[in-house]
Amino acid sequence: MGGAAVPKASRLVPEREPLVVAGHACAAGKRERFEIPVARLQTGGDASLPVCVLHGAKPGPTIWMNAAIHGDELNGVEIIRQVLAQLNPKSLAGSLIAVPVVNVFGFLAQSRYLPDRRDLNRSFPGGPRGSLASRLAHMFVTEVVERCTIGLDFHTGSDARTNLPQIRADLVDPETRRLSDAFAAPVTLGAGLRDGSLRKVAFRAGAKVLLYEAGEPLRFGKDAIDSGVQGALRVMHALGMVEDAPAATVPTRYFEGSKWVRASRSGLFHLTAELGSSVAKGEPIGFLTLPEEAGRTQVKSPTTGVVIGHVTNPLVFQGDALVHVTA
Repeated sequence: MGGAAVPKASRLVPEREPLVVAGHACAAGKRERFEIPVARLQTGGDASLPVCVLHGAKPGPTIWMNAAIHGDELNGVEIIRQVLAQLNPKSLAGSLIAVPVVNVFGFLAQSRYLPDRRDLNRSFPGGPRGSLASRLAHMFVTEVVERCTIGLDFHTGSDARTNLPQIRADLVDPETRRLSDAFAAPVTLGAGLRDGSLRKVAFRAGAKVLLYEAGEPLRFGKDAIDSGVQGALRVMHALGMVEDAPAATVPTRYFEGSKWVRASRSGLFHLTAELGSSVAKGEPIGFLTLPEEAGRTQVKSPTTGVVIGHVTNPLVFQGDALVHVTA
């Protein structure tokens, strides 16, 4: 007679441990949505951070995606919504912590800043007993960043500016560059780490971050959103988290720096170059006028590169930033 039959249960692959975020446990192969209380409102209610956790059935990296660190930057909110709609935790390898709205106060007020006018992306790592910005930054770092090895941080242009879809990252690091290749935004810029920024704190915690800039505040831009969704899925594919991702149509173009062209005089700015267009040094990219004058003042590119951003409000003062060009 043969040996005793092996119990069926012993042949099963052990389940992954739950992923715990802010006291909420998400089982392997499941999706959990919850809110983390941030502060009490003057009305007595809670202001909370919305979180969605997908804990894959298979092992893999733990990454995060966040948007609206600046409350008026909305494209990333929609990018994360669409990415989540395409993911199934039962087939996911690894885990995703998604926070579509970080600055909930600015989001509700349609403002870049927190109620005390602080910039959340200059308030990291924060602390548990500081200002509202400091407390919110501290919570995000301890509950999200410190659980992850990769982060996708979604932004738009600010202050009546729009941006070509672009990645900003530490391109010296080989893995970050590999993930930038996978994201395949039209342009990728080498970018330093600013004090108080999420990227700098994440770097110190050992996480690699791709910062995505695209579009303008308080607007949805279809191209910006589509590029972000596809890029995020390609990064997850490059990390082995998903089996399929949209193919990149063209490789990203790398640049080490950029320059803003500033207004030589106050007036009305007329843009003649387009986002994504290649310009040569000295090439006209717009002109300035005054309401009562027929003449115009040419605005020329200071460098040969690609137009990656520009103002959207024609009313400018002398010294205002007009057009952003790679260098």
